Amino acid sequence: MRLLIALFLALQCAIGAHAKEAAPLAEDPVVEQRLLIIAEELRCLVCQNESLAGSRADLAMDLRREVRTLIKDGKTDAEIKEFLVNRYGDFVLYRPPVKPTTWLLWFGPLLLLIGAIWLLISAIKRSQSQKNAPVLDTAQRAKAQALLQETDSPK
Repeated sequence: MRLLIALFLALQCAIGAHAKEAAPLAEDPVVEQRLLIIAEELRCLVCQNESLAGSRADLAMDLRREVRTLIKDGKTDAEIKEFLVNRYGDFVLYRPPVKPTTWLLWFGPLLLLIGAIWLLISAIKRSQSQKNAPVLDTAQRAKAQALLQETDSPK
């Protein structure tokens, strides 16, 4: 039994030793490296929480193909991003610029958090005030009214 386990482990090591590095997707490794750097800063428009580099969606593959073409055409990284922003809007960027059209994107979550905290605090205060308020039955209420009227009347 030990011999079989040792043979199995030896085969696993031998298989790993003959593994090769994956070939780059583009013909030019420099283009592929630049594509990966640019695509990490872009959002997949289908997945929305995944970078363009990591997405397997068809649109992401098309956009990567488009970026490769722009790289081969000699466009700079800024020109490529500007092209995609003009086409798809600031949402395509993982870090969109802070400007009036993106204020809601940048500050909306903070406003929602502040609103949720305010609602939570007001609900807790309301709950505590209702919990601490004494509940009087009819007889106790009448007695309290009589005491209040006694103190209010001049002697």
